[in-house]
Amino acid sequence: MEDQGMKISVLASGSTGNATYIETPKSKVLVDAGLSGKKIEELMNSIGRTLKDVDSLLVTHEHSDHIKGVGVLARRYGMNIYANQGTWDAMSAKIGKVPLEQKHIFDMGKALSIGDVDIESFGVSHDAAEPQFYELHHGKSSFAIVTDTGYVPDSVAGVINNAEAYLFECNHDTEMLRMGPYSWSLKQRIMSDTGHLSNDDGAAALMDVLGNNTKKIFLGHLSQENNVKALAHVTVEDIMKEHDLAVGHDFEICDTDPKQATPLIQL
Repeated sequence: MEDQGMKISVLASGSTGNATYIETPKSKVLVDAGLSGKKIEELMNSIGRTLKDVDSLLVTHEHSDHIKGVGVLARRYGMNIYANQGTWDAMSAKIGKVPLEQKHIFDMGKALSIGDVDIESFGVSHDAAEPQFYELHHGKSSFAIVTDTGYVPDSVAGVINNAEAYLFECNHDTEMLRMGPYSWSLKQRIMSDTGHLSNDDGAAALMDVLGNNTKKIFLGHLSQENNVKALAHVTVEDIMKEHDLAVGHDFEICDTDPKQATPLIQL
C-alpha cells in the first residue's frame, strides 16, 4: 500500500481555542484541545474525520485556550495524553481525572515516536509553567507548530529550520494592540518576551527558519481584539516580498480561523 504521507488540518487557532490535527498512515494525533469536546468533534467531522480515531494528544501548556477539552477527550475516547511534568502539574486540577495509563511525560527538548510519527519538543518563551511546542516528522514531511511565545530564540530556530509546513503565531498588530481597549498591564504582558508574537515579529522569525523545503505557512493564534486576518496575511506577505522571498510561488501563506477548520491537506 502506498504511503499517503502526512496530512494536517488546523482545526481552530486563536485566543479563544486551539487544536491541530495530524494524520499519517499509522497515527492520528491532536496538538492541544482548547475547545469543548463537542466543538472539536464538530471540527473533526467537517474534515471527514472523527475523534474516535485519534490515538494521541500532545499538550503545549496549561492555558485554557489549549486544554479546555483535554480531560473530556481523555475520558471519552481513551486518548494517550502527552505533556511535560511542569504542564501536568499546572493543568491537572483544571482537566479532572485522567486514567494513569493514559498520562505520559514528554520532557522538553526530547524526541518521541508515536506509531510512524517522530516528534521533537522544544521550549518557548511564554508565561506558563513549562511551555513547549512540537515538530512532527513522517518520511520526508515535517510540520512545526510555534504559537504562544514572546520571541523565537536561536535554539528553537535550529530545531524547526526548513520544515515543510508551519503553524506560526501572528497574534497581534502592534498598533491595534497599543490603541485598543486592553489595560496597559495586559498590553505589556502581550508585548513582552514571555507574551505573543506580533505580525511583524512572526514574519521576521519565519524568515529565519523557512527553507527550500517549506511549502505551507499557516498564520495562527490571531487575537480577535488586536488583529484582523487580512491584516496579518498582508503584513507577513509584504515583509517577505520586501526580502525577495517568492510568496505564492515557492510557498503559500494560509489563514486559520478560531471557529472553522482548514481543509485537510497532504504534505
